[in-house]
Amino acid sequence: MKELEIIQGGMGVAVSNWRLANSVARLGQLGVVSGTALENVLARRLQAGDPDGHMRRALAQFPLAPMAERVIDRYFLEGGKAVDAPFAIVPMFTIDPDPALIELTVVANFVEVFLAREGHTGKVGINYLEKIQMPTLSSLYGALLAGVDYVIVGAGIPREIPGALDRLARGEAAELKLHVEGGGEEVQMRFDPVAFAGEKRALQRPRFLAIVSSSTLAQALLKRATGEIYGFVVELPTAGGHNAPPRGKLQLNDRGEPVYGPRDEVDLAKIAALGNPFWMAGSCGNPGRLREVQEAGAVGVQVGTAFAFCEESGVDGQLKSQVLRGLRDGEVEIFTDPAASPTGFPFKVIEFEGKLPGADAYAVRPRTCNLGYLRTIYRRDDGSVDYRCAAESVASYVKKGGDVTETEGRKCLCNALLANVGLPQRRPSGYLEQPLLTAGDDLLQVAGFLEADKDTYGAADVVDYLLAKV
Repeated sequence: MKELEIIQGGMGVAVSNWRLANSVARLGQLGVVSGTALENVLARRLQAGDPDGHMRRALAQFPLAPMAERVIDRYFLEGGKAVDAPFAIVPMFTIDPDPALIELTVVANFVEVFLAREGHTGKVGINYLEKIQMPTLSSLYGALLAGVDYVIVGAGIPREIPGALDRLARGEAAELKLHVEGGGEEVQMRFDPVAFAGEKRALQRPRFLAIVSSSTLAQALLKRATGEIYGFVVELPTAGGHNAPPRGKLQLNDRGEPVYGPRDEVDLAKIAALGNPFWMAGSCGNPGRLREVQEAGAVGVQVGTAFAFCEESGVDGQLKSQVLRGLRDGEVEIFTDPAASPTGFPFKVIEFEGKLPGADAYAVRPRTCNLGYLRTIYRRDDGSVDYRCAAESVASYVKKGGDVTETEGRKCLCNALLANVGLPQRRPSGYLEQPLLTAGDDLLQVAGFLEADKDTYGAADVVDYLLAKV
């Protein structure tokens, strides 16, 4: 298989949607869908009426028809829900999830990958976050059922994912050790394809790429991973979304952003010496950078921000236009917020003249955790496990043993990221969840794709630009 020079980043919740991945794959590069929260994405698309019928067309191809039919019966609304009505609640994951939630998760991952692969022979990947562990095994199985070519995992140390891919591809049960604050007895998630599907089937084992921020982590993964790691995406702190925290004591600049120093620089010679293919990510959205990293031994680059605001991405149309207008008018900037994410990792946000979009509305938002993807599992005093999130009600978080200081400045990314793609929840109080856009430090370069007579640009414009000779 010829190595692909460009990996289109797997961004947000459905920002890197099936349309974008399909378009990039048709252009001969690696199209990637985001695997985060797909069970909620599918459920909400169906409740919005699935106006183009794409979800139902993909569901009709799911190999276990009764499961797909149950998902449609449970969530599809002909003509879509009323504008002021809430979306039906999808249960949150626990260590012992509802079988219907497992079903929905497998089906949703199948649907997104199936649509991304439809109608071409290009390569498609799916991106997951190591931090979000409880849906991982059922998500992987759904992606494998659809024939995904690559699995890319970051936001942690994905040591056990390669082995899980091996077992699931052979039709065998896979287990994943969960991170539990407070230690105690080991807690695992388990997924058995035979118990789920009623039969054992062999599936294509996709190539696995780990997202790393140092040669040390890459070396450790190669030694300790439970299965084959094909290669790495080496991500710099200029990339959008979550960033690895600076090494050493946290220091902030005059704007209140984390300061990265020499210890955070990546030794590309050491990465290249490992012998695995690697791609660079973070401010890599220009042809000069592509050639530069290739000269250092990289196959190519992973690019997110330039694709995030193209016509095919999942960002809500009005938000997309707001960002592009703001770029033209010089009103947009990136802020690396050390506190926004409940994970405690720095998280880049887009600000308009120093403010977040929807900031005034968000300021009165009642704190709650009703999606639960970024919850932490912790051990109670009696030995049982429970869940808490630094963005939930402060009183609730503290009651669960959390430190009140960990709640300061936190934002509900789960709800905000769904709002980013036009699927905001309306709370019983009438409050509509607000977006929180993220992008990399090279966002300002996106304005270069907008010709004088155009207000939009396409994925092909990005690929053509990146591959241009310099």
